[in-house]
Amino acid sequence: MLKVENIYVNYGAIKALQDVSFQINEGEIVALIGANGAGKTTILNSISNIVPSVSGKILYKGKEITKTPPHDIVKLGISQVPEGRRVFAKMSVLENLEMGAYTRNDKAEIASDMEKIFQRFPRLLERKKQPAKTLSGGEQQMLAMGRALMCRPKLLLLDEPSMGLAPMLVEQIFQIIQEINKSGTTILLVEQNANMALSIAHRAYVLETGEVVLQGDAKELASNPEVRKAYLGE
Repeated sequence: MLKVENIYVNYGAIKALQDVSFQINEGEIVALIGANGAGKTTILNSISNIVPSVSGKILYKGKEITKTPPHDIVKLGISQVPEGRRVFAKMSVLENLEMGAYTRNDKAEIASDMEKIFQRFPRLLERKKQPAKTLSGGEQQMLAMGRALMCRPKLLLLDEPSMGLAPMLVEQIFQIIQEINKSGTTILLVEQNANMALSIAHRAYVLETGEVVLQGDAKELASNPEVRKAYLGE
């Protein structure tokens, strides 16, 4: 579904990604794990073309999207939930969700999708008229995910969904990620909590200083002694 081939990304003199290649098959949850500053967020931002790559290629369903503008990438079916949630603070929950559907004009279908979001996240229905800034961290994460789902993505890019959340909420968010995947959305997951990420992913890639150093089946990586020592705190 998505193929990243030999991409390089620089921030000025800093080499953020160096010769990174990986792929995602339809229906998978693929996790990117690694320490802070390893380049995980940069990968998502380069797929969305928020941060352009210097060289290399990104292919989505066989078509090159390396230079495609970010708003057109959303129209193709790739949606990103940014790190730190980035909800529109002064807008209501409902308005935030409506913003997620800005590329669409099928009103009846948008209304139907809104209902599905409220079924999946009942807390958002209770708070739909509240400004997004009044929500808790967990509720804002649900809102950011709901907003991304409103454009009906085929591929969902999730950046640090568990950041700053209480352990009980982390479990709930990861359960929702699995449900979204089972309902037909392919997921690329960037996550600091490597244990949780590997527990739900099908495959994973390990990043170190902008390079892929390990890849494979998520369960195999979770039992790899090097991975356990470096990322799982053992």
